[in-house]
Amino acid sequence: MSLSFANSIAVQSRARALVPLCVGAGAYLFYLFVGDTLLSDSDSFWQIKIGQWILDHGAMPTTDFYSFTRTGAPWISTSWLSQVLFAYSHAQWDWAGPVIITAIGIALTVAIFVYLLDAQIEAPRAVLFAMLALVLSIHHVLARPHILALPVMVAWVGLLMAAADRRSAPSWYWLPLMALWANLHGGFVLGLALIGPISLEAVEHAEKGRRLQLFLRWVLFGIAALIASCCTPYGWRTLQGATNILGLGELLSLIFEWMPANFATFNAFEGALLGLIAFGYYRGLVLSAPRIFLILFLTWSALTHVRSIEAFAFLVPLVLAKPLGQMSPRPTDATGADRWPARYVTITGALMIVAASWTSTVLYMGHHRFTFTMNQTPAAAVDLLEKLKPQRIFNAYQFGGYLISRDIPVFVDGRAELYGEKFVMDFFKATEGKKPEMLPRLLDEYKIDATLLVADAPGPQVLDQLKGWKRIYTDDIAVIHVRDPAGNATAAPSK
Repeated sequence: MSLSFANSIAVQSRARALVPLCVGAGAYLFYLFVGDTLLSDSDSFWQIKIGQWILDHGAMPTTDFYSFTRTGAPWISTSWLSQVLFAYSHAQWDWAGPVIITAIGIALTVAIFVYLLDAQIEAPRAVLFAMLALVLSIHHVLARPHILALPVMVAWVGLLMAAADRRSAPSWYWLPLMALWANLHGGFVLGLALIGPISLEAVEHAEKGRRLQLFLRWVLFGIAALIASCCTPYGWRTLQGATNILGLGELLSLIFEWMPANFATFNAFEGALLGLIAFGYYRGLVLSAPRIFLILFLTWSALTHVRSIEAFAFLVPLVLAKPLGQMSPRPTDATGADRWPARYVTITGALMIVAASWTSTVLYMGHHRFTFTMNQTPAAAVDLLEKLKPQRIFNAYQFGGYLISRDIPVFVDGRAELYGEKFVMDFFKATEGKKPEMLPRLLDEYKIDATLLVADAPGPQVLDQLKGWKRIYTDDIAVIHVRDPAGNATAAPSK
């Protein structure tokens, strides 16, 4: 190898070392500049409220104290660490805080993703996969705990796949990742579930004489990971809390992020599935049985719940990385790329990228104020309710988080696992017009004084015709009805 060619490879290696950071910085700046779109889910309100309660009391919630329908019922927060981070950042920088840490979560996810892929495939392809993953995940990028857990998920699965590719057992040093994941978000159960099929990939390609030993080492690692997932303030109850939502049955089909994928109109996920099938046929991609199972499982999860599409987008490329790398081998890096001068150049470049990103953040925050999506914040309607001081408010599902942020006890909110399938299904049937006769029964059963419902929903129209209720407020976001002792059913003029 000539000296000039070796130097060229060394320079490329140093440049490639900065690629993950550059891509992560680009993703960070993009989501910073469109940060208002991250503030469009009312669950962010109660997530922050719970995080602030934990900071104020130095304790963990074990029962509900935000609703009047489930007061005192057992409930734990499986995302307590994320909630604390959101609450602290919100207290320091208002809504800019949650936007910034959400953008950082995406940036870390993309950077780790590109870094892991770069070990097997060329950097341009790794960047392309990252861009496609972001496009597929864009519908679920919100200022909520699952985004802070996303980089941990990518790192965990990427490291396990790397161990399987080496036909070895995973390192015990990776177990803190599982503990961190379990404290950030309940999605850690996916990481536990994937240990089994990934271990089969490692065992299948190992030498026959060491397969049993390798399998036992993976089993021990799986047990250790299960124990690590219980290293939370709630202990083993974290596992139970993380899986409770899967038992909500029919209700999951009504909550957007838990709905099955809809191919009635062409979308990015449909395009990705078709592209994956076409690529497999075109390139004649041959995969082992465990890799096929992993891809089928991730695809099934994404088809079943749209919130799993980001797991499909970020994890399927990690499963395919080694087979793709074997189809297009890369030149071996020169040893000079790891010498100290080269590392100094890489470190300096990394510091410059971080400094530029932070400077951009400060400058942007100086002239832009982040605000929450208005259709999730019925501020004027709630101001009126606070003046009227009703004891029990029958609120729309999407208004629950905002009411909690205003210290108003709610009828229902986004913690569906707390209320249960029947309760929330009855609520939706009553307010969405499927069974309007249930609405007066719920209002009487829970001794409701006032209602706060979405302006364009069927519920307010039902109340307009219901004797003993009177519409007193209407705007583009919400409608208020109160009990009318005179028994009139009249509608107030729109504001």
